[in-house]
Amino acid sequence: MPPTDLSAAQARRIALAAQGFTDRMPSGPPTAAHLRRVIGRTRLFQMDSVSIAARAHYMPMFSRLGPYDRGLLDRAAWRPRRGARVLVEYWAHEAALIPIADWPLFGWRRDEFRDGRYRYTREVMQRNRELAADVHDVIAESGPSTPKQIEHHLGIERPAGIPGGWWHRGEVKHVCEAMFASGDLSAVRNENFVRHYDLTERVIGPETARQHVDRADAHRELTARAATALGVATVADLADYYRTKAVDVRPAVADLIDAGEIVPVEVQGWRDPAYLSKTAVIPRRVERSAILSPFDPLVFFRPRAERLFDFHYRIEIYVPEHKRVHGYYVLPYLIGTDMAARVDLKADRRAGDLLVLAAHLEDGQPAADVAARLAVDLAAMAGWLDLDRVRVIDRGDLAGPLAAAVASITTDAGR
Repeated sequence: MPPTDLSAAQARRIALAAQGFTDRMPSGPPTAAHLRRVIGRTRLFQMDSVSIAARAHYMPMFSRLGPYDRGLLDRAAWRPRRGARVLVEYWAHEAALIPIADWPLFGWRRDEFRDGRYRYTREVMQRNRELAADVHDVIAESGPSTPKQIEHHLGIERPAGIPGGWWHRGEVKHVCEAMFASGDLSAVRNENFVRHYDLTERVIGPETARQHVDRADAHRELTARAATALGVATVADLADYYRTKAVDVRPAVADLIDAGEIVPVEVQGWRDPAYLSKTAVIPRRVERSAILSPFDPLVFFRPRAERLFDFHYRIEIYVPEHKRVHGYYVLPYLIGTDMAARVDLKADRRAGDLLVLAAHLEDGQPAADVAARLAVDLAAMAGWLDLDRVRVIDRGDLAGPLAAAVASITTDAGR
């Protein structure tokens, strides 16, 4: 019988195991099979345009597998060489790569986004039905295209001097975004992360594109996937994973309890009832260390990260520099079951440096031990990003010990 009461420590270990942090590390270079294993755990890779260190969708595999060929992910999502495409881009948590097999589960969302996700985009779409038909025809004839290429094909010239920000983009871009949200178009990315729109049936296959799943069935399946990915979770956790609503999650939870897929449990220190997946395991210990993306599924729902790890975490990209506490692009650092530190990273590709602009230790963590492990993981990350060295800037209470640990590794490597 599964437990009905869990300690906070057990809940942490369950969550980490569910996300793949207790899986065996590859004995050699990670392969496409390892990618499928990781996406089987996380169910999605959240995307983000910020590339100051590494784009967010590349990080979950690095965090769980160590250095790997990023081309594995590119081929799975955008440039398959042999066999079928594995991943497709859509609005899951936020913009995310999801398994193609999960595409039909978001039909209800595509219906809600029939004219686009945002109000302005919907307004553009509603007054440009003929343009939408023209965009479809251009892509059908020309293949994957950027909005600028579509404009050129249609003979649309935008006035000179218009800035390139989102709200100043041409109407073709907004129409493409609306058609992407509704599922009429899908997208592939080139090596510079530029989105090219294509007909959905050409990206995921006509059979998958035509599949329809009833809304209630889709929410039940998405809730089940979230429960498996989280291990143990509240309704709020389950709803956030795919950005669904609690009103849709609650009946799904009841159905999953009846089916034996999840079990109600009480977790020490958690205010709300929790649900344990039937696939959950409680490992004796977790020994992995990992640098995490700010958008890793382990931490992207900030209330859950605080509840699980006593880790108050906010990304400060949009905070004015003089008001930032920890830095611009701060990544959590996991050791075992603890969030042990956080580091503000930047890849200086011209100089070949992985810059640690700031390093902060979490309360109660041993500075020397954390610095020693973090130095090794930063060196691995630098190599993965084709950078030559790690350079630590003197900012934050962990910067001094970390600089010493990095220097020690460099000295040992030079002997």
